[in-house]
Amino acid sequence: MNDAMNPEHSGHAAFRPGEGLTIVVPVYNGAATIGTLVDTLSRLTVTGGLEIVLVNDGSPDNSADVCRALLKTATVPLTYIEHARNFGEHNAVMTGLRHARGAYTITMDDDLQNPPEEVVRLFDHARLGGWDTVYTRYAVKQHAGWRNLGSRFANMAADVLLDKPKGLYLSSFRCMSALVVEAVTRYAGPYPYVDGLVMQVTRRIDSIEVLHLPRAEGRSNYTLRRLVRLWLNLATSFSLAPLRLAIFAGAAMAAMGAIAAVATIAEALFWHSTPTGWASTMVVLLLVGGVQSMILGVLGEYVGRTFLTANGKPQGAIRFVECNRDPRPSAAPPPAL
Repeated sequence: MNDAMNPEHSGHAAFRPGEGLTIVVPVYNGAATIGTLVDTLSRLTVTGGLEIVLVNDGSPDNSADVCRALLKTATVPLTYIEHARNFGEHNAVMTGLRHARGAYTITMDDDLQNPPEEVVRLFDHARLGGWDTVYTRYAVKQHAGWRNLGSRFANMAADVLLDKPKGLYLSSFRCMSALVVEAVTRYAGPYPYVDGLVMQVTRRIDSIEVLHLPRAEGRSNYTLRRLVRLWLNLATSFSLAPLRLAIFAGAAMAAMGAIAAVATIAEALFWHSTPTGWASTMVVLLLVGGVQSMILGVLGEYVGRTFLTANGKPQGAIRFVECNRDPRPSAAPPPAL
């Protein structure tokens, strides 16, 4: 083991499984920033030490080469995991959580918008306060306007769908205890939504305000399509609210249809201003057809996801795992006969 990999020469405490901090970073188009992030994180002084888990989620750039190079230079325990293809951010986070060994685990993006220096403050707040999960919130978000609008909508929807604490902002920069991590990673379905799983595990949740910086390189990997898919995961994987909403919508449309029917009958009897049968036919077709289409769409989404889950669609497929040192205790040799 060279000096760069020896904790005695790294200037910080050696990582102690079950006591220290694990940092999980999903990597996608992060070749230009991941090296700086790992280097900055490696310089932090953390109670119990820290380890870093990088999950390359099928990144099309040369993130794989950069991450492999970091295995040779990182001064903290580093685990590199490569997905066989792109499965999505939350799927990558789930893979990383399954390799976490710390008393607490922090998840963060690879774009340097979350200052690494905030990691210690987030960890200490969770550890010293006895919180199961601590989220971060931003005084000023350095995202594009449409992205901020989408995030605001997702959080408003989560207030209803996930029954989350009022006003809690769900961010990807979060800290979870080992208890939460162990419970969350039991989920094996193909459509994970980490925050939805957290809400099912605990209500001992807090948040702190942190700095949010502009992107150091490139642009956000989240497109409108990805945000819609993420919202569908939130809405249909961890809540029955859309089905209940369809029931209420059906009742509302039925009431509106009844009112329109009364108006149509009155018009036919007293004003005679429309062809016989036209208004009533249109009322029935538009209202009933619209409600049925909406309800069938909601049901179809649930049925489709259930079908894919029952048929074993994978949450993620790991091509390989590499470490700059053995992250697990080696198995005891078999007893001599």
